[in-house]
Amino acid sequence: MSSHETIAAIATAPGPGGIAIVRVSGSEACAVADAVFRRATGSGVPESRRIYVGNLVDPATGEVIDEVLAFGMRGPKSFTGEDVVEIHCHGGTLVTRRILETICARPAVRPAEPGEFTKRAFLNGRIDLVQAEAVADLIAARSEAGRRLAMSQLEGHLSNCVERLRGAIVGACARCEVALDFPEEDVPEFEPDEVRGELIRVRRELEAMAATFERGRLRYAGARVALIGRPNVGKSSLMNALAGHERAIVTPVPGTTRDVLEAAIVIDGAPVVILDTAGLRDAAGVVEELGIERTHRTVEDAECVLAIFDASAELHVDDWHVARALRHERTIAVLNKTDIGIRLSDEAVRLLVGSAPIVRVSAVTRDGLDELTAAIGTTVFGSSCRGDADEILLVRARHHEAVREALFHLCSAEGAMGDDSPLELVASDLRRAAVALSAITGQITSEDVLDRVFADFCLGK
Repeated sequence: MSSHETIAAIATAPGPGGIAIVRVSGSEACAVADAVFRRATGSGVPESRRIYVGNLVDPATGEVIDEVLAFGMRGPKSFTGEDVVEIHCHGGTLVTRRILETICARPAVRPAEPGEFTKRAFLNGRIDLVQAEAVADLIAARSEAGRRLAMSQLEGHLSNCVERLRGAIVGACARCEVALDFPEEDVPEFEPDEVRGELIRVRRELEAMAATFERGRLRYAGARVALIGRPNVGKSSLMNALAGHERAIVTPVPGTTRDVLEAAIVIDGAPVVILDTAGLRDAAGVVEELGIERTHRTVEDAECVLAIFDASAELHVDDWHVARALRHERTIAVLNKTDIGIRLSDEAVRLLVGSAPIVRVSAVTRDGLDELTAAIGTTVFGSSCRGDADEILLVRARHHEAVREALFHLCSAEGAMGDDSPLELVASDLRRAAVALSAITGQITSEDVLDRVFADFCLGK
């Protein structure tokens, strides 16, 4: 990317709408505005941070394309750090495309690539790489939990934590370097126990951060919860009750559900997909066998499994087929049909599900559904899906990999200090740990990584 090039793109979603925005960024942005925008009163380039009404004109023909608002921001105090002009026009595919074509017809102006505005904001020091990724995550968020996580990172909470830990590592490395380079000088004496204690503290914080990745990923992207059980224990009825509408066909005929059905719900702001599966039993036919095979695959791929049992009846031989399918640490036993009566004891269910939590519900009366959704949230997302407002969670695999690499080198440095190895080895490991953390915020990042980060951005952002 050539930083001197001026770029332009439609910054709003395509299709009809009340307003659309065409954004221009670069050294020629103001010159472009002067060429294509005619103010209703006065003349010249719009003053920075003021909005003007006027016409967008094709300089080649003098044709008025649309009545617009023009808004200019002088760099470096703009999102990209460059001169930026935004044209607010009437929404619609034709008018916005015509305005963009008119702007891109100017010399030294070209269409922006996906994510190029945000990439320039990063390269010009307006945001770090974590915040740039958070912009994309905020746009793509499909739930309130995802929005909160993205906003937390956009506000710099993760970046600040990473920089604090990186600073501690750099400080420990500097003390090693001073002890190596100036052993006879009047400098503070190198205290191995003190440095080791600092490294242990940093390592524990990084280990705790790395451990949040699975929970953070699920809170942002959502979880899959599979319902399994023998035929006619009320799996489909329970899915309909959780979804709040009829998603699955419910009949008294065993084996009605042959394929995996899905219903999307929200638990404390996070997306959850409920998967209704074929009943587990000695199959009655080839088609049902195929459904049971899909049930087993669904259980393997799910983040949580609800093992459904009929609370109004004693254990059935097919319930043992359900138990054999449970190879999942995130299992909740659900005793359904409590409205009919309770004949199945918790002790009997314990023989099948071990220490898994047990929840009694009625899909018909909806009794116990609140307790069940709370149990799903706790099992999948932790004590609370909403979590602490100040909690730092890793969401992206790139961040997780960088933290793990930093931990590897930090552990190596600790080991070297414990073995009384030369300080050169300790300092080398500490430098590598600091570089790994620097990659998270983008202080040290290859062009390949940047290309990967911005490849999935939408046009105009």
